[in-house]
Amino acid sequence: MSHSENKGLILGIMAGAAGISLVLVWYHKIRKPGATALLDLRNRFHYVDLQNEMHNEQGTVMALQRRQLQILEKLNGLLLNVEELKREVKFLKEAVPKLEELVRDELQGKADVRRISPSHRATRKRRAETAYGATETTSSEEADSEGGYITAHTDTEGESEEERRWISLPAESARPEKETELFNLLQQVDSLCCGSDDDKKESFRLLLEKEEKYGNHEGFLWRLARAYGDMFEMTTDIEEKKKYVANGKIVAEKAIQLDTMSADSHQWFAIMCGYMSEFDSIQNKIKNGCLFKEHLDKAIELKPQDPFLYYLNGRWCYSVAQLSWIEKKVAATLFGTPPTSTVQEALQNFLKAEEMHPGYSKYNYVFLAKCYKDLGHRSNALKYCDFASSVLPVTNEDKEAQKDLEALLLTLQL
Repeated sequence: MSHSENKGLILGIMAGAAGISLVLVWYHKIRKPGATALLDLRNRFHYVDLQNEMHNEQGTVMALQRRQLQILEKLNGLLLNVEELKREVKFLKEAVPKLEELVRDELQGKADVRRISPSHRATRKRRAETAYGATETTSSEEADSEGGYITAHTDTEGESEEERRWISLPAESARPEKETELFNLLQQVDSLCCGSDDDKKESFRLLLEKEEKYGNHEGFLWRLARAYGDMFEMTTDIEEKKKYVANGKIVAEKAIQLDTMSADSHQWFAIMCGYMSEFDSIQNKIKNGCLFKEHLDKAIELKPQDPFLYYLNGRWCYSVAQLSWIEKKVAATLFGTPPTSTVQEALQNFLKAEEMHPGYSKYNYVFLAKCYKDLGHRSNALKYCDFASSVLPVTNEDKEAQKDLEALLLTLQL
């Protein structure tokens, strides 16, 4: 090969190398921005992933903290409940030895529990004693024309004399067995007498069973008289009524002989006399009426806080004010001076019962209306008729009062 050809070959190789170098330079210039962008994009995705991971970790920590707070609150509440339970257990431990004293205090009336008329304000719960009623075999209008006295009764207000005496007795563990048995029996019959007719019959049965054993205890005897009164009210047979009231009067009189200062004994003796007036002749009716008033006044003297006694006194005054001419003549013959009273005196007694215990009974409202009607105060009579109408008839006495109320309303509307 000639020298010129060699030179051309060398120049061609050099030109080719220079071209390749230029191509390589151009490729690097084009590739570098793209690679940098890809690198930046990859770095950004990695940063976002790190942020997400950090956010998730923070959320988990917060959730755990909230859960811990909830657990702590529940534990705190549990500890408070445990402390309260400890206090209650401590209180019960201290109270159990004093239960007998608490029961006696409640019987004595220190619990400030008042008897509420059984059907008055029907939406209210009746807690303890409900008044139990006695019915008249004739309407009060018929009883007025016959010179009848009192034939209705309810539970008495406040503690009995016998209950007050129990307070001074030693604790049950130190009492003689007989006294403990009597105490429990009297509590049981007091509870039963406030119940249904079946409960009252059971009370009567229990008392009869123990009459021979406790027949010389005043508290037992007046309760037996009360039970005879319940049986008198529940039976419709005239002969049975006479038998119950005769026996009731005997045991109540014996109770007075044992303790002349027992208000309950005087009260139930008076009620038995009132019952007997339903069947007696005019002569005996007036005798029993005078006995009724005598023992009722004694009961009021011994127990002036009982509205029931003023209600009974109002019934007596009203009945005497309605005595017929012949009955007054018989009374004058027997006693020289017949019993006297006025409708105004009856009104004052019924108002006294209402003042001491508002809403005392449906029949008290009815007799207030009767008194105002007789005195010519028609507006007041209608007002108390409305009050009586608002008391739902629950007891037997309430149902009799409802009959009298309906008859009274007819006369007021004439």
